[in-house]
Amino acid sequence: MNKLICKVSCYLFIIGLSFLSGCTDLTGQDTVKTPGASVQAETLTLKDGFSREVTIPFPPEKVVCSGAGCLRYAVYLGGQDLVAGVDDIEKKNQAIEGRPYALAHGAQFKDLPLIGEFRGKDDPEKIILIQPDVIFKASTTGQPPATSAADAEKLQEKTGIPVIAFPYGSLRDEKEKGEMFDALRIMGNAIGKDARAEEIITYIDATMADLERRTADIPESQQKNVYIGGVSSAGAHGIISTEPAYPPFLWVHAKNMAAGMGTAHADIAKEALIAWDPEVIFIDVGTLQLENKGAIGELESDPTLKGLDAVKNDRIYGLLPYNFYSTNYETVLANAYFVGKILYPDRFADIEPARKADEIYTFFLGKPVFSQLNSQYENLGFSRIPLQE
Repeated sequence: MNKLICKVSCYLFIIGLSFLSGCTDLTGQDTVKTPGASVQAETLTLKDGFSREVTIPFPPEKVVCSGAGCLRYAVYLGGQDLVAGVDDIEKKNQAIEGRPYALAHGAQFKDLPLIGEFRGKDDPEKIILIQPDVIFKASTTGQPPATSAADAEKLQEKTGIPVIAFPYGSLRDEKEKGEMFDALRIMGNAIGKDARAEEIITYIDATMADLERRTADIPESQQKNVYIGGVSSAGAHGIISTEPAYPPFLWVHAKNMAAGMGTAHADIAKEALIAWDPEVIFIDVGTLQLENKGAIGELESDPTLKGLDAVKNDRIYGLLPYNFYSTNYETVLANAYFVGKILYPDRFADIEPARKADEIYTFFLGKPVFSQLNSQYENLGFSRIPLQE
């Protein structure tokens, strides 16, 4: 009998050791997530976009997003339900809402606690009351106010909450595209959405490659001379507001008449536009927020602009504004297909721009919002703009 008890006790002891060993394998060892990040027990250590090493609870249950565009990335990644507080722009009822992510998901953000003012003007005391597991903080590339490593450290010290900061990036060139992709990977890694981050990056690359494939062999002599006016930048602007490195023009091999003036937003001299006399003029319909219809009103009323070939030949087209609380990348991509369709219709014969836009919006946001967005701009996006005499 004593021998039997001894055998049973030994057997149970061995099982117990095996169980504990199994638990250690599951929770006690580092699991590499991506280069520069590891999980140990219930924390994740990673490097943010400024090479700061940050350790956060993993997976986080509550996050806040500070700075222009930061919340947009959370929505792209499918992490909107983790958001526990927002800056004041998310709580406003705006007459015109140019952010597709807010049209798709804004209702769930409006009643959340406030973390501070828009453009990253955080209120540490308000954030402490919310007690998020992590604070994400985006810096708009090339525009003030820019977040730095020092800013992130300062906020982390004031709140006692881990801060993951990164440049927002852009699609204007390879360097800034790399910043954007890094930001998506960092945030995706931090909230357990690694696969979704890679899916977004693959989709963007594939879309840009498709536009390139359709237009790369157009001889330079047949590439259209174009101009984009009324470009939104921290608000609505008139006809002289443009973007020398406007991505949709780059991707479909159109000749941007303002090229060579840098990569960021620029205001040109009206005389330069008259001298360029582009074949086609595109208008960022965000200009409608100005009095007298902004850039459109200028084309209608300014005698010097009425002489432009694009005006005389009714070659004025509307594009949706994508600079609205930083860049709405889904709108950038959608605009590119409309530009391609107008300039090179034979190369885009299979594309119906509004339908393509909703395909893109659905991928990024989970909802088709083209009609809802366009209706705020008199439905002039993706259409010829009729100028009144």
